Amino acid sequence: MSEEAIRVTRLGSGLTVITEEMSRVETVSIGAYVAAGARFETAEENGISHFLEHMAFKGTERRSAAVIAEEIESVGGHINAYTAREQTAYYVKLLKEDLGLGADIIGDILGHSTFEPEELERERSVILQEIGQANDTPDDIIFDHFQEAAYPDQPVGRPVLGTAFVIERLKRGSLLSYMQAHYGAGNVVLAAAGALTHERVVALAERHFTDLPVREPPPAPPADYRGGEHREIRDLDQVHIVLGFPSVGYADPDFYPVLLLATLLGGGMSSRLFQEVREKRGLVYSIYSFTAPYRDGGLFGIYAGTGEKEVEELMPVVIEELRKVQSKVGEAELARARAQVKASLLMSLESTGSRCEQLARQWQVYGRVIPIDEIVAKIAAVGIGDVERAAARLFQARPTLAVLGPTARVPGLAAIVERLAA
Repeated sequence: MSEEAIRVTRLGSGLTVITEEMSRVETVSIGAYVAAGARFETAEENGISHFLEHMAFKGTERRSAAVIAEEIESVGGHINAYTAREQTAYYVKLLKEDLGLGADIIGDILGHSTFEPEELERERSVILQEIGQANDTPDDIIFDHFQEAAYPDQPVGRPVLGTAFVIERLKRGSLLSYMQAHYGAGNVVLAAAGALTHERVVALAERHFTDLPVREPPPAPPADYRGGEHREIRDLDQVHIVLGFPSVGYADPDFYPVLLLATLLGGGMSSRLFQEVREKRGLVYSIYSFTAPYRDGGLFGIYAGTGEKEVEELMPVVIEELRKVQSKVGEAELARARAQVKASLLMSLESTGSRCEQLARQWQVYGRVIPIDEIVAKIAAVGIGDVERAAARLFQARPTLAVLGPTARVPGLAAIVERLAA
């Protein structure tokens, strides 16, 4: 998309409106992206951001929960939301002629949700079931254990869903207070992409987002990576493992080298881990690497699910790949990684929803929307030495290990550190 198609307006309230006109589509996506998530919560309110996300759809002063759903679906649209550690998002996708309805509903749920007691108790039960389902899903809950071991006793290490103990005790007043503190207009980006005009979206924002509080939100506590080990024995057929390391934030010079490292190491079927662990040895069904950047740091991890017997062979192979990638990256595999990352980026631009989300995230992280050509150039500029240096930076740091299932044959953290340094 052309840089000229992107426009930004900051309203007097502090609300930022960002749009991208995509003239060849018939749809539009619009969303409110709040710069607040799980890492802004205290221990006593862990899960409140996610609780708020649920409650936003449960009725306003003008609409019941049923009416919200009916109005969107009667025009063939979709409405949804998500909560992350640094952001909560509320968004809709509709045909272009229904943009006004979408802006009205998003503004309504952010500014006029009522949190009726009956709805709150009903949704509390739903969230408790969601937490229970996550706990019963080993390849899901293992990531919460990994996060907590990496960042113990701090907000960024706590689960986004919260815990049953806290959710059972959250009061209506706590939700209202948290929303007042964190949902100020200056902490929200209204982003829209698709068949639209910037002037139309600004006019809709001035009409439907006038009741957001005007106040500065409290800052998030810094992320203090410590590393550690979480090991939980369960009677499972597989052992689920996440091995990870402290990584880089969005603004770090190694952001793109680390992104390419994750791709060539475990980002696809041609990646080192997939080929060495699954294709050559048949030790796993699923293995991949991932990055989780924040504004002030992040995590790099490898997930694997394997049998109790296979784990003894698996772990040395994974560790050896982490050792080799610090000094033996090939130009062909790096070229493949560049192509994968570039293609993923450009393909995402064809979706109004993905583009909408990118606009908001880039503004909230960088204070600007980064031109696509600039991102592509940064990806292309990453060389072998950059990836090897980034790998050494990450994999020579103190690791974090989370293990769930029949854990007896998984080496401990000290043994992993020793083998990495060998």
